[in-house]
Amino acid sequence: MQSKIRIGIAGYGNLGRGVEMAIAQSPDMQLVGVFTRRDPASIQLLDASVPVHPLDDIERFQQQIDVLILCGGSKNDLPEQGPALAALFNTVDSFDTHATIPEYHAALDQAARPAGKTAMLSVGWDPGLFSLNRLYGEAILPVGATYTFWGKGLSQGHSDAVRRVPGVKAGVQYTIPAEEAIERVRNGELPELSTREKHKRECYVVLADGADAAEVEQAIVSMPHYFADYDTTVTFITEEELRRDHAAMPHGGVVIRSGTSAAGTTQVMEYTLKLGSNPEFTAAVLVAYARATWRLNQQGVVGAQTVLDVAPALLSPKSPEQLRKELL
Repeated sequence: MQSKIRIGIAGYGNLGRGVEMAIAQSPDMQLVGVFTRRDPASIQLLDASVPVHPLDDIERFQQQIDVLILCGGSKNDLPEQGPALAALFNTVDSFDTHATIPEYHAALDQAARPAGKTAMLSVGWDPGLFSLNRLYGEAILPVGATYTFWGKGLSQGHSDAVRRVPGVKAGVQYTIPAEEAIERVRNGELPELSTREKHKRECYVVLADGADAAEVEQAIVSMPHYFADYDTTVTFITEEELRRDHAAMPHGGVVIRSGTSAAGTTQVMEYTLKLGSNPEFTAAVLVAYARATWRLNQQGVVGAQTVLDVAPALLSPKSPEQLRKELL
């Protein structure tokens, strides 16, 4: 019987490196290879014994990988890579463009299901763990409202979107929650809050040589699904300032369900994350769901799946007997 789940990583930026770290903490898993669009010789892994291969060669490794964790960006990489790789491997990804998840789910399902593969999408903390807590809140308190606040923190997906704008050499984006709005929700007021009232977004951008700052700023603040619905500021900085002031990647947020039980009593459910490293935490969630993805596939569950479809016990390396004894 195979002793360890064999994992491959597609893409080795901050998220891919975090996945390598998380696998090292998972005794039931083994990292068998990293696949990159860069020159493999330029990649230095934490474990030098793990081979690095060109992404173009990945099809040759179908029999050596149980689950492939996709670590590309949601704006440009995953819409193309996700369906293509889901036809070859069981996959897990962190696709986080909420507005287009249904279309992405359909594309993955169309690719994975005929191949007998399981494609777990939109895994992380939001979408992901926050999605679960929104579901719990609505199911338990059907009369009420759900509120999600992000930050203060650096968003990987939005920072990637900023860096894809023509004229941007480098950049980061911070999501800033409105503390007054959070307190109103915690007090059970059930306020109606617009997107703009809940958060603002701050971008710090290094311009490419010859780029027009006004054009870059307009391209960012008008970007649909990312910045158009928010009060967004763009601050242009030097590469030195970016390295000095924006190297850390903290993040976090809160999901609050405020409602009333049958007798009209106010009830508030809250789930909070405070993350020292956004990519390392997201990677840890991906690795746990890679375990669940392999187990589902072994059970014959194929096609596109989300965190809402996964029983919590499948995430743990412990046996059902252990879980019942230790956690119930």
